Formats: sequence, structure tokens, C-alpha cells
Amino acid sequence: MRLLTASILSLTLPVIHASLNATALTNQYFGNDAPWYLSRIPLFESSSSLLTDVYYYRWSIFRSHQRDLGSRGYISTEFLNDVGWQTNPWASLNDATGFHLLEGRWCRDRRFKEDYADFIFSAESNTRQFSETMAASVWAGYEVDGSEADVVKRLDEMMGVFDAWMDSYDSNQSLYWVEPLRDATEYTISSIDASGGLDGFTGGNAFRPSINSFQYANAKAISDIAALKGNMDGTVDTYSAKASSLKETVQSSLWNTTFAHFIDRFQVNNTYVRYGTPIRGRELVGYVPWTHDLPDDSTEYAEAWTHILNASELAGPHGLRTNEPSYEYYMRQYRYEGTAPECQWNGPVWPFQTTQVLTGLANFLDHYPVGASRDLITKADYIRLLEQYAQLHYNPSRAGILDIEEDYYPDTGSPIVGLKRSPHYFHSGYIDVILSGLVGIRPSASDVLEVNPLADASMMTYFRADSILYHGHTIAVQWDATGTRYGTQGLQVEIDGVTAATSPTLTRLTVPISRVAPPALQRRLAKSIQLNATTPYPIGSVSAPNASSLDAIHAAIDGRVFFFPEPDVANGWDTPVSTTNTTTTTPDGGSEFWFAIDFGAPTLVSSAELAFFLDLNQGFDVPVKYSVQVVQGEGSEEWVDVDEAVYGEVVGNGITHVSWKASSVGKIRVVFELREGVRARLVEMKIF
Repeated sequence: MRLLTASILSLTLPVIHASLNATALTNQYFGNDAPWYLSRIPLFESSSSLLTDVYYYRWSIFRSHQRDLGSRGYISTEFLNDVGWQTNPWASLNDATGFHLLEGRWCRDRRFKEDYADFIFSAESNTRQFSETMAASVWAGYEVDGSEADVVKRLDEMMGVFDAWMDSYDSNQSLYWVEPLRDATEYTISSIDASGGLDGFTGGNAFRPSINSFQYANAKAISDIAALKGNMDGTVDTYSAKASSLKETVQSSLWNTTFAHFIDRFQVNNTYVRYGTPIRGRELVGYVPWTHDLPDDSTEYAEAWTHILNASELAGPHGLRTNEPSYEYYMRQYRYEGTAPECQWNGPVWPFQTTQVLTGLANFLDHYPVGASRDLITKADYIRLLEQYAQLHYNPSRAGILDIEEDYYPDTGSPIVGLKRSPHYFHSGYIDVILSGLVGIRPSASDVLEVNPLADASMMTYFRADSILYHGHTIAVQWDATGTRYGTQGLQVEIDGVTAATSPTLTRLTVPISRVAPPALQRRLAKSIQLNATTPYPIGSVSAPNASSLDAIHAAIDGRVFFFPEPDVANGWDTPVSTTNTTTTTPDGGSEFWFAIDFGAPTLVSSAELAFFLDLNQGFDVPVKYSVQVVQGEGSEEWVDVDEAVYGEVVGNGITHVSWKASSVGKIRVVFELREGVRARLVEMKIF
């Protein structure tokens, strides 16, 4: 990667200057879609090309999973296309919401995390579908952007969600219990053993380190937000006490001295297992308490970190096992879709829990001095595990192709599930792991910038992260072991382009930082979104209806924009192959095609964003020319070109912009012509 000096361009955010060239980097990694990223993402590079390349790929994951709901704003999805257990019509799932918000807190455009947080605490969201860390993750976003108004407005809803979990609270144990399936971890030791080894998809209710750590973190967040709001009704003390009680009970009841690990205890009582007894093995979920800073800093608890370094325990050759090979049902495949293996957590590597472990390990190495000082696990181990995780993003059977999937074989690193829903799966985190862990930006609600990189100087000779919005300022963190990369040797922290702290070694640097209001949110609302194929207006129609299913037509106005090449995640409406260079409007061929939207009522519109897919190997090309037409006036069916149109250059795998004189219309369409022998895929047509 060539280092250049340039300005970062932004339409709505302040222009800043940094050492990394935003234009060059976004063009390199995102091609024609670079403008979406240019002013939105922090930049990063390092001496590990693996970590760097995956960092930018994960921003493409974030971008591709932003589903536009129109007037309801954006949400983050887990799967690129619909699955049967999502909350409809939004296609939302809340098991990975914590990861989505932690990734999103680093996006310079706060709209995505703020819209999503509004949605997940609304009546339209299924807040109880899975165990969750929604309140804690919203608070974590506040620690980065410092926007008090955004975080305090959701306090009542957060308390409502937290308190609803009382239906899963056992007062005899002073702990929460959960079915592993509802913990997003089907086929765990508790669920398999509760079935006598026969199954484990459902059942196996257990007092788990996960849900109790989640509720601990949520309670702390609610207490902190109430304090921020100036709450005087006892909320601060009430939820602080709930957190303290959970901390004490998790440590006294879920820590197992035999395994030196936090493990489940059964809540179910049947022929095979007994209420209150511990499960018979270690699982990766036992590190979740550190993900949320629950355990005390003690030599006893620190011993748990040795298990992810032991090849006979949780350390697989290509990733962290979800449980150990010594377990009787380790890697036994119970569930299939047809002949394809389905999801299980009895040994496979899951990016979901790997993210939790890396976050917990970053916390342990950063601020657990008693445990970390024993060198049971080191920064070098952290880097190795981080690179092992990054490597999972490369499918061994598809050389050079980045694609994070659901789960992996620990012995080979190959994907297990590999179903149509699996590619580019947003069920984990990485951006947050890089910025808060490796780079070491430790976000705080206080007026302080604290940086403590977890890079090991012997393994990483340089890195730089810049264009990061923190408390309303633009910050950068740079490390150069020799000074040959950036011209300055050592560690350097910058605030608004000015060096604020330096060190010759990788160490903790803390500097005061004032709080500045973040940029105002810009909410441009698309008027063309149809949430599913059967919902009312707007409705799509096409010039070649015999070649298109209702779902494909809907896909071009469903609020999803992504350009991945895999056929399994194809998104949008495909034209037939163009059969002639002569313009024609016949529905079954020719070179001219159209996609129309009926709003159902006069609608004021003035611009469009057109997303065309480009992959010549698959026969997809962009139009050679296009125009936008509308039907104006009640009862009229005449299509006319929009007035004063400004047509942007057509791009593939990016956004083509069109604007015109605002007008009230009932219908609108894009008409386009293709060269002979190709077809077009209209990924999305957004009208504003």
C-alpha cells in the first residue's frame, strides 16, 4: 500500500487532513462504490496486510447490511436475504445487534447506529427474540460520539426491555436462565445433554455466563444513562444494585474450580440432567464475563485464559472451538438442511463467540493488571488469535475471496454450513476489535482520550488509524517502530491534526479532550421502499414480466444495496439478455428495458439513486444510456421525461445519481438500453 497525503472529502462532515489518503484507499478497496465510504469510515493500515484487508472488507459487510426502511430509517441485518425466523417485514434479528452497534459506533455518519437504536427499542422490534446487549451497546456508542441527547432518550425503553427478562429470572439462584437456542447458540453441552445426547436444537435451559453477563452490562448501562440524565427517582441505585448482585452471583455460582472456567448450570430438571448442577465441560461462552468487564481481577479467574492456548482444549488449529474435543458429542452433526450441515455450537468455530473472546481478552490485557501480569496470555497471543480470526474470512476453497460465513471446522478453517443464506454473514464484529483492541482506543464517557495499543512490537512494525470521530474531534493513532513508515518513530496520538501525546514504545497514553457536539444527522428519506413483496404501495413493475418473479421485482426496491458476486446472494431485478442493438419496447427481448414504481398517490420527487450490478463473467453489464420518466396528473398514463434532468455517469457496483426539477408524480420509471448479448441487474432504485 503506497502512503500518500491528501484531504478527506465529505459532503456533510467537516473536511479534515490526515496522513492516509481516503480517496486512494476507498478506491482500492471499494471500487465504484468508494463514494459511500469516503467520508464515512475511519482509515486503517498496518504491517499486517491480512488485518488491513479484512478491516476494509468488514466495512463492506457493514455497508451491505444497512437496510433502508424508508421513513423508519436504517437497520442492520444479519443475513443479506430473508430467513424464516426474522422479524417481518423488517428482516430484523436482535441476537447480533450488539455487534452491529459496536461496529457502527465507529462510522463517521451516526445515522446508521442511531436509526437502528431507535428501531430496536421501538414496538416494531422483537426485543425478546434472543438474549441481547442492546442497552450496553447503545451506551458504548455514546462513549465514542459523546451525544447525550441520543442516549438518554431511550432510557425508559431500555428499562422496559431489561425488566421483561424477569420471566427468565430464577430467584432461588439469583440468576437468569436461557434456552441455548434463544441465546443464539443451539446444540451446546446443556441442550445436547438435556436430550440425553439425542438432539439439542431446543431445550437445555441453563443459567449461562452469557445472558447473566449481558444483563449485568445492560444494568450498568441503564444506571450510567440514568445518572447522565440526572435521574432522581432511584433508577441509578436500583440498576447499579442489580449489576452488583449479578456480578457476585456469576462469580460464586458459575465459576467452576474444577474447570477453572465460567460454565453453565442446568435450569432444566429431567431424566438426564439435574437442576442446579454444572455442565460437564468448558465452552467458549465462559469468556463472555470478560467481554463485559464482569469478573474481579484475580489470579484465580485469570487461569481461564490458558484454555484458549491449549490445543487439547479450546484452541483449534484454525480457530477457537466452541467446546472441547473431550466432550462426548464434540463435532457430532445432528442437524441438516437436506444433506448440508446446519448450525451447531458443539465444537465449530463461530465468529460470533470469537469476537466476544477477543473483546474480553482486550479488556483483560488492558485493565486487569493482576491477571495480565502473570503472562498467562500476552499481547503476542492476542495478535496471533486476531490474525487467526482474520484468516477465517478467506474461504480456502476460493483463493483470494473474502467471505465471512456462519461457522467453521476448527481443524481446517473451512466453512461448515455453506447454505444459500450464509455468505457475508453479519453475526460478528471486527472493526471494533481493531480500533478498540489492536489500535487501543479505549472509549470513555469522561472527557479523556485513552489509547493503549495491544499490538506487539515484535510482530507489528507499524499501523495507523485516522479519520476517527471521537467526542466530536477527529483523532488518529499511529505506531512506527523504526520511523521509516511515517517519518516519526514510536507511538503518536493526534487530535484534530495536532500531536497530543507520544511515546517511544507501545504503551498507554491518556490525554484530556473536550466534548464537541457531533455533526448533525442528515436523514434523506427514500420514498420508493417496499418492505416485502406483498405490502402495499410503492409497487414495482418491469418491461419483461414473464422473465421476473414478484420477489425479484421487489428486490429492486427493498432498501438493500450490495454488490457481492455470489449467485446465492443475488439482489435485484435481472433483465433478459439483450438480443439486438435496435431500440425496442417488446417485453421479451431487444435492448431497451424499464423498471417502474407506482407510488399509489401523487408523490413529490426530485432525485434518484440507481444501483447496477457489474460482472462481465456472469454476463451483467451497465446500460449504455438511460433516462428517467414520470406520469404526472390524475388519470394520465403518458410517460414523459423528467424536467431539467442532470444525469450522472452510469457506474457498475456503485451508485448512479440523477436529479431533476421537483415534481409531484404518481409513477416513475428508469428506461435503459443495453448492448447486445448482455443483461442488466438493477440492484436498487431509490427515489427521493
